[in-house]
Amino acid sequence: MNKAMQVNQSQMGDAEFKRFSELIHTEFGIKMPPTKRVLLQSRFQKRLRVLGMSSYKEYCDYVFSDKGREEERSHLIDVVTTNTTHFFREPKHWDIMNNSVLPELWSRGIGRNSDLRIWSAGCSSGEEPYTLGMVLHEWATTHHGFKFSVLATDISKKILSEASNAVYSMDKVEDVPMQYKKKYMLKSKDKKLVKMDASLRNKVSFQRLNFMEDFKLPNHQDIIFCRNVVIYFDRATQATLFAKFCNNLKSGGYLFIGHSESLSGLTLPIRQVAPTVFQRL
Repeated sequence: MNKAMQVNQSQMGDAEFKRFSELIHTEFGIKMPPTKRVLLQSRFQKRLRVLGMSSYKEYCDYVFSDKGREEERSHLIDVVTTNTTHFFREPKHWDIMNNSVLPELWSRGIGRNSDLRIWSAGCSSGEEPYTLGMVLHEWATTHHGFKFSVLATDISKKILSEASNAVYSMDKVEDVPMQYKKKYMLKSKDKKLVKMDASLRNKVSFQRLNFMEDFKLPNHQDIIFCRNVVIYFDRATQATLFAKFCNNLKSGGYLFIGHSESLSGLTLPIRQVAPTVFQRL
């Protein structure tokens, strides 16, 4: 029997699942209850094949070895995390940005007396930060002197590499308004791919960041987008993470979260200004 067949027939034992689930929760903040065992098992199969291993115990021992800590943890987070995103996701947020948030910040001199700083936390493959770039570029066309920068972070080195490449298949950009496609996207010769224009790429910087580590950004942010990320964390981890966000958000700055997420019951220095939109006190 070859090793691929052995992996397919192998099952993850209780001890291995317990070690993996505790590691994933501690290191990355992601909940991994027993109901996720089959999912975790299927996602790890590719890594076992790549490494030529025939059992989850062998892989588990490797992940917790000195060599595995150094060489395998980044691959592990790549297969564990879910990178579901698309351009102009949750359209109401973009209406709020254009009609409420940007005018209010502009009235306070943010974007003209100083750069407007915005952070896409958990940026995945880049659709969100590039959407932000398009929205802010359009704002700049009607507000002379408007300046901004976008910081995009994620825990996965692999997904950050894809995001910084800024190349997408045509089906990925279906939700982008046609006037934005013409202005900010360059088609490949065979018209199957598009690349974000340099005017956008130059405004977005990508950086690896693990929410579970202590972090403090070099500059406080005017706006933070963290949408559909914390749904994978337990409530205690969510509370800790949102406190970190508030510590990196300027007074009067804005926090956008996903519509499936809630800050109810958390004690934070913010007030709600719209569904899933909050302002730092």
